[in-house]
Amino acid sequence: MTRYIRHAAAFCALLLIALLVNATRVQVFQAGSLDANEANRRNAIVRFEQPRGDILVDGRPVTGSRDTGEQLRYERTYKNGPLYAPVTGYASQVYGTTFLENAEDDILSGTDPMLAPLPLWNDITRAQNPGGKVETTIKAAVQQAAYAGLGGKRGAVAALEPSTGRILALVSAPSYDPERLSGTDRAVADTWAELNSGATKPMLNRAIRQTYPPGSTFKVVTAAAALDSGAVTDPDAPTKSPNPYTLPGTSTQLTNEVDGCTNASLRYAFQWSCNTVFAKLGVDTGLDPMVGTARNFGFNDRGLRIPSSVAASNFDTSMDRAQLGLSAIGQYDTRATPLQMAMVSAAVANGGSVKAPHLVDRTTTEDGDVVDTAGTKSLRQAMNPGTAAQLREMMTQVVDEGTGTNAAIPGVTVGGKTGTAQHGIDNSGTPYAWFISWAQADDDPEPSVAVAVVVEDAAADRGDISGGGSAAPIAKAVMEAAIGAH
Repeated sequence: MTRYIRHAAAFCALLLIALLVNATRVQVFQAGSLDANEANRRNAIVRFEQPRGDILVDGRPVTGSRDTGEQLRYERTYKNGPLYAPVTGYASQVYGTTFLENAEDDILSGTDPMLAPLPLWNDITRAQNPGGKVETTIKAAVQQAAYAGLGGKRGAVAALEPSTGRILALVSAPSYDPERLSGTDRAVADTWAELNSGATKPMLNRAIRQTYPPGSTFKVVTAAAALDSGAVTDPDAPTKSPNPYTLPGTSTQLTNEVDGCTNASLRYAFQWSCNTVFAKLGVDTGLDPMVGTARNFGFNDRGLRIPSSVAASNFDTSMDRAQLGLSAIGQYDTRATPLQMAMVSAAVANGGSVKAPHLVDRTTTEDGDVVDTAGTKSLRQAMNPGTAAQLREMMTQVVDEGTGTNAAIPGVTVGGKTGTAQHGIDNSGTPYAWFISWAQADDDPEPSVAVAVVVEDAAADRGDISGGGSAAPIAKAVMEAAIGAH
């Protein structure tokens, strides 16, 4: 009998060992895959069992949380949702997160280890931290001016502080209310289908995720390349620029919308936006200097984050001379986001230095203890400081007495550049209206704001280009708001 008891005990011990081995396998080696399994609702339940941290503008929350009492308990709410949607994005129980809701999810959801009172505290106690706060660089008055300026037209506005890279406004229109994607009921699915099927693409963040041909606003980059490379040594000297200009190796001729462009100086060509002068100038400057200068401004940068990812603006690195001529006036395959063109204007305003654009000033715990701060970071030097000074003068003349007079602000020095970008098959699409600018109040030591505005399919008559079309007045309103909030 004793032998049978020993055998039974040994067998039970083996079963216990097998049970422990299996528990170890499940809890240690398979924990990651089980946590990530879509059928595991525990993570979602834990994620939404407490209020989400807030995103702040001017120190005030533009987000909130609503207790539904359901299994996924807290739903995200938004104040002025359409106004701030390009900044906040959405946080949906069904469709996930975008933009700041995504990029700062660890802080907002309370899962960032830096929110814990002590290192490894959460691992030991299995506690969950309250969601932290994300303080943005956005200025409410500037954001509202940009949104009101677009007035429902398709387009986008980006505004920066040139010396720091802080993003003061980021607007995309038409917009949507991200609160409509909170919850799990049928209405959320219907809203998702509606927003994704609309021809106007309201969830597309045109300010950072859509690229456009920049048209004549790109002439700022071309002028910088020409001056830095020595292709132009005196901006007031006549250029050998015929009108019309035949693109090299082709029979295609470029013309101008204004008179006086034949052999015009760089200053005159910039002020009145002579295509012939700038196309030839791009060819004379050469591919390598043009590519290098465009890269220094931020083109072809596929790693830019603000902290959300930004679509790369494009300037081709391999072109023939005719293509280079078209690219030099912002056509052919040259494409830019509104944020990129705001960076171009900011670089001119900031002595040629390109600061890293950023949307978050700092993150904090629920109680306001600082977790992280952004700070100012230099990305690169786009051009020589002397070249930047010359371009500032030329951009000022555009607003004072050139094509950008609609952006003039009394008592404020404003520099700008208009642009009308052709697109579509055989350029059949209604042009995009562009305006980039910077502004410096008389009592400020340096420019306090740089702006880029693009209006899609603006019903702009060609005759309106001399007045800045429909984009310059929007930029003016944004600059006025930024100076007032400065």
